[in-house]
Amino acid sequence: MRRALVSGAASPIGLAIARQLAAQGEHVILHAHAALDRAEAEAAALRDAGHGAEAVGFDLTDPDATAAGVARILEAGPVQILVHNAGTHDDAPMAGMSARQWHSVLDVSLNGFFHLAQPLLLPMIGTRWGRIVAISSVSAIMGNRGQANYAAAKAGLSGAIRSLSLECAPRGVTANVVAPGIIESPATAAVLSREQIAKLVPARRAGTPRDVAELVGFLASERAGYITGQTISVNGGLA
Repeated sequence: MRRALVSGAASPIGLAIARQLAAQGEHVILHAHAALDRAEAEAAALRDAGHGAEAVGFDLTDPDATAAGVARILEAGPVQILVHNAGTHDDAPMAGMSARQWHSVLDVSLNGFFHLAQPLLLPMIGTRWGRIVAISSVSAIMGNRGQANYAAAKAGLSGAIRSLSLECAPRGVTANVVAPGIIESPATAAVLSREQIAKLVPARRAGTPRDVAELVGFLASERAGYITGQTISVNGGLA
């Protein structure tokens, strides 16, 4: 049983990924910050179902807190699967965007990835097997009005992962990006109706968190050992 860490595991996509990895036989560590209670409830449910699971909480934008949290995780051994799903929105047209809005979004998605992944790398590489998956967004591919900060953060993940894949490939560690499009969630339902989604997306529907989780599960498996440095979008033909 390998140990898998999912950041932002309390979100709909994060929960689906945690469940998928648990179903594949991995011991899942569900990370959360503001919604730690939700991650803890899901970890308990997974344990009740016979899976290995635990929840951890720390702020990815705080390098010291993240270092301490990762150190505690590593006390039980290396993490061989990392899925960086944590992210945040703070939308505004760039002409009216504050410095706080810009930096806060990059801090979670991009700086948070560095804070989390960097101390995990050498223990992972030492096992000669690893899977790193960063959850980006179709916004990083095609842009989106009001999301210059979010698109920049998610596009930055693609660049970081591409470089990391080259560094890690000789050690049996792959690194890839999954870029979801419009995915069912309370946040999506609040801004887009089904009719609007049908007009935007060639598949005429929103994706589901499970659509994303299935791909992440594959990339985190033995079957994907020759796939690395790629950005794969799950978007129903939107981009």
